[in-house]
Amino acid sequence: MDPLSDVLSLLKPRSYVSAGFDAGGDWSVRFSQQQNFIKCCTVVSGQCWLAVDGVPEPMHLTAGDCFVLGSGRTFRLASDLSLPAVESVAVFSSAQEGGVVTYNGGGGFFLGGSRFAVNGDHVGILLAMLPPVVHLWKESDRAALRWAVERMAQELRERQPGNDLVVQQLAHMMLVQALRLYLSDEHGEQAGWLGALADKQIGAAINAIHQDPAQRWTLAGLAGVAGMSRSIFAQKFKQKVGTPPMEYLTRWRMLLAADRLANSSAPIARVALSLGYESESAFGAAFKRVMGGSPRQYSLERQAASLG
Repeated sequence: MDPLSDVLSLLKPRSYVSAGFDAGGDWSVRFSQQQNFIKCCTVVSGQCWLAVDGVPEPMHLTAGDCFVLGSGRTFRLASDLSLPAVESVAVFSSAQEGGVVTYNGGGGFFLGGSRFAVNGDHVGILLAMLPPVVHLWKESDRAALRWAVERMAQELRERQPGNDLVVQQLAHMMLVQALRLYLSDEHGEQAGWLGALADKQIGAAINAIHQDPAQRWTLAGLAGVAGMSRSIFAQKFKQKVGTPPMEYLTRWRMLLAADRLANSSAPIARVALSLGYESESAFGAAFKRVMGGSPRQYSLERQAASLG
C-alpha cells in the first residue's frame, strides 16, 4: 500500500459517531477529551471560527470548507470566539446514534462531521504523523468533496434504512479524500510526516520504505531514491519528518511488527524475516528499543488482552 493507506490501516479508524450540527444565533462549543479520535467535518451552510489548542491562529470557516483534526487536541467552534464556550458533551449527548443536533433553534449554521475512534497500542506515534489541523478551503478542494458532503447532509437529515452504513462509508471516504487533497496541494514547506510525504524527494524515499520495508535499506540507497547526496538527504529528511531516515525505517518496521504480532499467529522469527531481519536477536533488540519490551512479551500481553 501507499504510506497514507499504511498509516490509516494501522490506526484502524472506525466511525464512532457521525452527526449534523444545526446552530442558530450566537454560540460557542468546546470539544475536549479528543484523545484517540480523528475528527473530519465540513461546513454545509453558514460560517464559524475554529480554534485548535497549540495552533496560533484561529481559522474562519465558510460553507464548503472541510477540516480534519488528527492530533487529539481540544478545539473550539464558535460564531464568535469571544463568547463563553459550552462543553460539546452537553450539546451532542443526543447524537450517539447520529442524526442532527439543533442548538439555539438552528437555521444559521450547519456542520456535518464524523469522529473516528482509532485503536492500537501505538496510536500516539501514528497520530503524530498527521498534522494538528488540515483546513481545505479552495474551490477545487470543495468541488472534490461536494458530492460526499451533500450526500452526508441528506443522510443525516433523512433517516432511512441502511442509513448508518451509508454514513459510515461516506465518512471514511471524506477522511481519506481530505488528506489526499492536502497532500496534492504540496504542503512540503511544512514540517511533519504528511508535509514530508508531499515533498517530491523526501516523499519518494518514504514511499520506497513503505513499499518494501524488508529491503536492506541504507542511507546511501534512500538518498539515491530521493536523488540527493547522503548528507543533504539526511539533513532534509530529519528537518521534514522529525527523525533521521534510518530511525524512521526502524520505527516503521516495528509498528508493522507490533501489528502482526497482535493480529496474526505468525511466529516471531517469521515476523522478523518479513521485515528484513535474518537474526531474531537483532529484531528483538530493535523491537525492545522502539516499543519498550521484547516481541515475546508484547505478543503474550496482546493475547492475554484479547482473551480478557
